[in-house]
Amino acid sequence: MTADAEFEDAFRSNAHAEKTTDEPLIRVMALHALAYCERLFYLEEVEGIRVADHNVFAGRRLHDQIDKGPDIYQLELGSERLGIRGKLDVAKREGGRLVVIEHKKGKSKGGTEAWPSDRLQTLAYALLLSEHRGEVISEAFVRYHADKKTITIPVDPAAAAQEVGAAVNRAKELRATLQRPPVTASEHLCRTCSLAPVCLPEEERFAEDEGETPQRLFPPDESRRIVHIVEQGASVSKVGEQLVIWVPDGSKKPLPGLTVSTLVLHGNVQISTQAIHFCAANGIGVHWLSYGGNYVGAVTPGAGGVQRRARQFRALDDFDLRVRLSARIAQAKVENQVRYLLRTTRGGEADARHPEFETGVARMRNCLGQIGHIADSPVAGNPDVRIETEEAATEIAGKLRGYEGLAGREYFALLPHVLDVVDGDLLFFKGRNRRPPKDPFNALLSFGYALLYRDCVAAVIAVGLEPALGIMHTPRSTAYPLALDLMELFRLIIWDIALVGSVNRKQWTKEDFDVTAGQVWLNADGRRKAIGLYEARKQEKWKHPVLEYSLSYARTIELEARLLEKEWSGQPSVFAKLRLR
Repeated sequence: MTADAEFEDAFRSNAHAEKTTDEPLIRVMALHALAYCERLFYLEEVEGIRVADHNVFAGRRLHDQIDKGPDIYQLELGSERLGIRGKLDVAKREGGRLVVIEHKKGKSKGGTEAWPSDRLQTLAYALLLSEHRGEVISEAFVRYHADKKTITIPVDPAAAAQEVGAAVNRAKELRATLQRPPVTASEHLCRTCSLAPVCLPEEERFAEDEGETPQRLFPPDESRRIVHIVEQGASVSKVGEQLVIWVPDGSKKPLPGLTVSTLVLHGNVQISTQAIHFCAANGIGVHWLSYGGNYVGAVTPGAGGVQRRARQFRALDDFDLRVRLSARIAQAKVENQVRYLLRTTRGGEADARHPEFETGVARMRNCLGQIGHIADSPVAGNPDVRIETEEAATEIAGKLRGYEGLAGREYFALLPHVLDVVDGDLLFFKGRNRRPPKDPFNALLSFGYALLYRDCVAAVIAVGLEPALGIMHTPRSTAYPLALDLMELFRLIIWDIALVGSVNRKQWTKEDFDVTAGQVWLNADGRRKAIGLYEARKQEKWKHPVLEYSLSYARTIELEARLLEKEWSGQPSVFAKLRLR
């Protein structure tokens, strides 16, 4: 083992040991985040959310290139007295005195000053080194590589201890609370923050005052890909940094591991323990679906999210909030169903729609009105009266599910009006059935919903929420209620619309299905075709009607999960406002 490797190993040992203490030392890097933005500190240090964007990787490359000569040292130091620990970029002797140098990728402040967060970080390192060596350090330096400036920071030990101590005390205060600090008032700080896609500051400011259209800081696309494996008897193994898919015919397909976000294994597909470890360590989700498309389970990385789950548990005791959020979900679902039915039957002869269709739409609109009434004024028609008891919440939620269920039955009854098929065709649709699907159209519906459920489970877990505790769906052992809640926003938008389009384009044949007595399943070719259709739909971009920026449907699922989490955190949000135009 090289000296660097030994040092890195010792560093990891110290860091891991710190995690087991009741009150671990504050990382100096976390103080840097605190001085930059308290919300950033809380998300990173308290909730344990880390996102590595291109700026983070550029910073890591810079630190890898720092000169590591014989008289230059990188040190991992900690101090019980100061309450901090950290890894110095550079410590060395110049003219007999000890010197601390902190390297930064960006530019200095106006070419003459260090930024406040960099100054605090450097002072903390100077105090750590001074205590460790028993020597006074009178100066420290910050080297800014973008403008090639080196800024000198005078170190007054007493003043530095007071400044760093105040920051450590504030950090401890924040670490002890469940409440996230507010979004920073300085909007420009958010534009270069790696956690903006998690924090959603622009969306929160917009929800608070509905002012200017928010700038999009949420990535429009997923940079890594989802890999479905449907070949029965296939297996997945790990070779170096690659995931290798072995097919029964002897062929193999290597995949660069870090380009994969999720593996979805359909039916009889094996995966090695080493591959599972690699996926867990690199944030790659592994999901199992049965041969028929039912969701079986998952291995998802990350066991954090304690604060997020604690806020979720607390919010579930707020009966009023739970009912109002449920009403919003039902409202979005039914309103989109009505809009879709009307949009696809508009124009030409369809303007004179069948009376049965008009009657059905009218019934759905009536349900939508009742749901909207509950959303606005759940108790006695008074928007200011809150639901205070579980009995009242259960009664109102029952009414809500009743109206949503009635609207759903009408929707499926009217769906044949938008399908270009007739009785006797392979994909003719006579109504919803699913346990098991009895015709090809219902088999396709169920399979697509299973794929959507997998994506919703992944999004809920990625956000750090407990999927077993939902707001609209009742607890059950066969499916996660919170994932089912989220699904209601996307059943139509992601799968129904894509499926109806493919059916009307005559893309399905009887060779895509296995038909047995009383049930119909998609075979391997059919599943492969359905997965292609589903994944292509997810990659399509659309413009969010409220936030007014474009993003893929795949990213929209995660966005809605994060917006829901904001509701529980007491922050302004625009959850469940997505509508078809």
